[in-house]
Amino acid sequence: MPTMLADKEADLAGPGIGSYDELESILPRDYRSLLSPKETQRAITALKSYIEEHLAKELNLMRVTVPLIVDADSGVNDYLDRDGSRTPIEFRVSNDDVHTVDAQIVQAATKWKRMALRQFDMAPGEGPFTDMHAVRKDYFLDHDHSVYVDQWSIPTCRARPARPRFCRSTRRSSSTASAGP
Repeated sequence: MPTMLADKEADLAGPGIGSYDELESILPRDYRSLLSPKETQRAITALKSYIEEHLAKELNLMRVTVPLIVDADSGVNDYLDRDGSRTPIEFRVSNDDVHTVDAQIVQAATKWKRMALRQFDMAPGEGPFTDMHAVRKDYFLDHDHSVYVDQWSIPTCRARPARPRFCRSTRRSSSTASAGP
């Protein structure tokens, strides 16, 4: 297997892959930002706003925010692995001690995005683009990975030749799960 592919598979394999010694050998020792921390944050904000505005316009998208916290029983939170090594942060919302909620911090939003296509009544050629914020506690932290995640995703509604609307079939299949933003 080519080294780059093996490295990518190792990267995707999850926590415990790599080491901080290896990380130090990869990162340049003499790196200095051309911008101050304040200028960097302003540049990130400007770039993100520009991309969001123009991407939405060009691709017929609507910006929506994925919930940060979901009910653990909603079925909306995606697990990031198959062996259970990456688990969501869980906590209980006490409310009035009678109507408690077992909650989870979102790790990924794949299921939620499918439900959003239905919730926002997206037609073929439309879609939400999501700005997801998440907390992933079981990651190896390095220059590419953080406990805090801020990522975009673009699900779109597409027509299928054999069916009148892909969104409608998605709506029927996801109607048993319930959750809201």
